[in-house]
Amino acid sequence: MLRRFLAIFITFCLLSTSWVSVHAQTQGQDPKYFSETGHNVKGDFLKFYSSNSNALFLYGYPITEEYVNKDGKTVQYFQRARFEYRGDLPEGQRVQLTQLGRETFVSTGPLNVANTFACRSYPETGYPVCFAFLEFFDQYGGVGQFGYPISGFEYHENKIVQYFEKARLEWQPWKVEGQRVVVSDLGRTYFDILGEDIGLLSPVKPLNNTSTDIVNLQVRAFVWKAVTLATDSQLIFVIVQNQNLQPVANASCTTLVHWSDGRAEPTTLSTNTNGVGMVPLSFNNQPYGSLIYVDVVCAFSNLSANTTTSFRIWY
Repeated sequence: MLRRFLAIFITFCLLSTSWVSVHAQTQGQDPKYFSETGHNVKGDFLKFYSSNSNALFLYGYPITEEYVNKDGKTVQYFQRARFEYRGDLPEGQRVQLTQLGRETFVSTGPLNVANTFACRSYPETGYPVCFAFLEFFDQYGGVGQFGYPISGFEYHENKIVQYFEKARLEWQPWKVEGQRVVVSDLGRTYFDILGEDIGLLSPVKPLNNTSTDIVNLQVRAFVWKAVTLATDSQLIFVIVQNQNLQPVANASCTTLVHWSDGRAEPTTLSTNTNGVGMVPLSFNNQPYGSLIYVDVVCAFSNLSANTTTSFRIWY
């Protein structure tokens, strides 16, 4: 009995030691919270993300937490990438980029490129990279970052694009010179293709208990009654939320009611803890059929946003 007890005790100690080692490795770096999308990046995924000085530009913000998907892989989605954890690989190679280009590419037909002198061909896949795409490709990591090209120039969503194993580059001619080539947002595209749980996209709280930064405001307004009598009362509701649709309390708002006689009536309000404010109206003898519209402007810290709502005077 004593030997059996000692064997069980030693086994427990060994398992406990292993668990502490893994836990310490995971917690070696504080999680980083991205207020812009409301998600955390931690452990090896954060180390990989932080090691690339162009991570935000190339990968975007996280759009899910790290989780184990239905294929048993530990993954995390970003706007332009998906990270996979491979515990079977040596340290330093365990975070891999999903080949989003290969997984999402459906050809719409190639575009002919006449000037082959501005191109570099890759015999591994049989496709060249040309012009501004080639400059971008070389500047931001080449094959190691994007993989080999798996298409030529094609039209997708009314844009000229080129697919690579791990990404898609697209040409945006409306941008300034030097910024017209960008990485497509294939992270969310692949998330939808796989039919992942959309609940994973919902914002979460910071793991490191830091405050959530408000980086932009979203203002919505609506009226209690879409149509009213000529002499009646009305309520205007104002909702202020942050970039993750969380309520913003103590936002300062001004509503400007434009009456049919040309008057503009301002009212100020502050939002409550639910991010909601309300303006009551009373009016008399408004012309039948007139449209009363309301401009709403809200501010919080150095941010502001606006919207408009309206109602109709009926018979």
